[in-house]
Amino acid sequence: MVLLTKGAPTANTTPATSSNMLSLPFRRSHTVSLADAIKRYISTKYDQHPDMFTADLSTIDQLRNDAIHATEPHSTGIKKIQAYAAQLVWLSGKFPIDVGVDFPWYPAMAYDVSRPLAQNNLRYELANVVWNLAAMYSQLAFSANRSTQDGLKTAANYFCLAAGSLSFLRTDVVPDMRSTPPDDMDIMTLESMEQLMLAQAQECFWQKAVKDGMKDALIAKLAARVSDLYVEAGDFGVQTDAVATEWIHHMTAKHHHFAAAAQYRAALDCLEKRKYGEEVARLRDSLSCATEAIKEAKYINKTVLGDLQGLKNRVQEDLKRAEKDNDMIYLIPEPPKSELKTLDRANMVNSKVPPQIKDPMEHLGDKSELGKPLFTRLVPYAVHVAASIYEDRRDRLVNVSIIDELEALNTKMHDMLRSLNLPGSLQALEKPLGLPPGLVSHAEEIRQQDGPNRLTKAIYDTDKLKDSDRKIYQEGVELLKSEAAEDERARAKYGTDRWSRPPPAEAAPKLYAQITSIDQYLNQAASSDEQVAKKLRDNDVLIRLLAGSDRDLELYVPSSRRATLTPAVEQAASKLRACLNDVNRLESRRRKKVEALRTKCRTDDINPDLLRETARLEREFPMQKIEAAQFETFFERRLEETYDPDKEALQAEAAEQDALLKRLQDANGVFAAARKGDTTTREREMALQRLENAYFKYKEIISNLEAGRKFYNDLARMVTRFRDEARGFVYQRRSEASQIEAYVYSSFLLVSFSYPFFLFRSYIPNNVITT
Repeated sequence: MVLLTKGAPTANTTPATSSNMLSLPFRRSHTVSLADAIKRYISTKYDQHPDMFTADLSTIDQLRNDAIHATEPHSTGIKKIQAYAAQLVWLSGKFPIDVGVDFPWYPAMAYDVSRPLAQNNLRYELANVVWNLAAMYSQLAFSANRSTQDGLKTAANYFCLAAGSLSFLRTDVVPDMRSTPPDDMDIMTLESMEQLMLAQAQECFWQKAVKDGMKDALIAKLAARVSDLYVEAGDFGVQTDAVATEWIHHMTAKHHHFAAAAQYRAALDCLEKRKYGEEVARLRDSLSCATEAIKEAKYINKTVLGDLQGLKNRVQEDLKRAEKDNDMIYLIPEPPKSELKTLDRANMVNSKVPPQIKDPMEHLGDKSELGKPLFTRLVPYAVHVAASIYEDRRDRLVNVSIIDELEALNTKMHDMLRSLNLPGSLQALEKPLGLPPGLVSHAEEIRQQDGPNRLTKAIYDTDKLKDSDRKIYQEGVELLKSEAAEDERARAKYGTDRWSRPPPAEAAPKLYAQITSIDQYLNQAASSDEQVAKKLRDNDVLIRLLAGSDRDLELYVPSSRRATLTPAVEQAASKLRACLNDVNRLESRRRKKVEALRTKCRTDDINPDLLRETARLEREFPMQKIEAAQFETFFERRLEETYDPDKEALQAEAAEQDALLKRLQDANGVFAAARKGDTTTREREMALQRLENAYFKYKEIISNLEAGRKFYNDLARMVTRFRDEARGFVYQRRSEASQIEAYVYSSFLLVSFSYPFFLFRSYIPNNVITT
């Protein structure tokens, strides 16, 4: 029997009036090309060409087409759905969850099933496919011939597999979706349907025991467990809008029906054991339960109603006979209901997760039942993530620990030159007229780079990245604040006894710690940006002058009369020039070293070694999914072997510079002493030195802006990860809160008897159902 909300699709089963059981309806979908999305993704994100996977691309679309059209209860449909589900699990290790295709699926049990919900989400696709696997099992059970022993065993097995599929969907697939599931895939709906499938499986065992003529005591235990499972299904069902009212009434009727059946069989067992007073008491309780079940008459189908009426008639007849016999013959007191022993339960069912979806990799292979895994020649997505992590770590090591240290040495050297008024004082003496060649070279460099505009654009780009990072960070923070406020309101509403879960900051301390750390990063970066902006403001006029014409520079730099060089001055100037040339050579060598390091980084291709390491991990841990974290030790070893020599060379570099700067200071001291009292070139010296200083400030600002751009690019990955983790955490917490509220609310209803379903439970004999 399939009873759904108005407008909901019905499953392909026999008419609803011909069965006393329910089956899950299939979810429908349109044809979309997963192959096209995978092809685009391979083209943009992988080094391999998609044409290498033409056969696999064709196969994945065919598998999807077969799976979404497997909507008839036939055993061949199971393999079609399982094969596609297994490939989806396999593909999740090679592609991100948002691979680039919107999967449209129509709800199966919600109020509005006429409009599809589409998500660019592989796990959403898997969730719908697993639902259809559960629906396939339930409809195969529904269509089984339950009039035979083998048919009952088959139906019970299929119902258990349907329950297992729903359990897997609820515990493994939906929590990993990273998005809000459809209304009919919320926790309460899935729990309700799982318990319903188990109830119907247990009912098959009960029916088989009746057919086999088993002892009444055992049949009573089986029936009591059927009643338990139906009431659990109903309890979960009333907490969601997706389960139709007709289904709730069906579960309620079946719950009371099997409570009545359990007491009736217990009464027969009492008759056999000559417990005539207890027989009458149990028959009376059985009649009470049957009467409660028949109150659902206008909501249930004729088959269920007929079963109920038949049981009630039989109980009434036996009760009349038992009362008459006990009153006239046995005269044994009838015990009150409260003294009746609670019936034991005989549970015969459990949720059986099909191994094909629980461990799909065990069933994929060249000769395996679900076919070979697709895209095996494509490097796993986790390996690409690992390669990106290595590249980020390598770049950070080289830039921060080596290149930045070399730049710091250069800055120290320029600060020394600036403090000594070099090379301006020497240039003014050597060339009292016109522009020194070094200054002309520096000016030409800034002109070729369109220096002022380059600085303006770099600042604009950096500010744009900074604003984007701040916005993403704030989005994550607001999500956490919103969830924390919701949690606090719920704690105030229900009290700490009922709302006993830990506050969000305690539940995810690492995530909340990121709020402070990222904020500190942003504040520190803002402070650094302000320092860079101040440097630019202080040197903007001179940088623009250097970017102008030589005529402008000549007007800015005053000429001086040619000074008379004494032998002492000439000798001191020669030694000083030699030291400055050594400084220039050292700086030039460092630039080449930095370029060589950057080239080394660019050519440092970790992929071949990473693939070999992946192959080793797959051999040693065949059941373990490859994760980027597994390569940590490998990364550390490789970085040490490749870049430790460059880090160690920094000490020699610093020692060489210290010795050179000492010689430079000494030479400049001799030069200054030789020219003591000579002020003929003073103004020219100062002008040249200011321009020289502005040039080095320009280089420094460019370097600062490049570092800032890289910092904000790196931070973008961090804040995006923070926001995504916040989204996942908030979704998990809200789902958890929904469950807690539902349990708290159902407990309240149970106490107050304010909802009809629980009111029905108030009539249940204590010895049949215990809460």
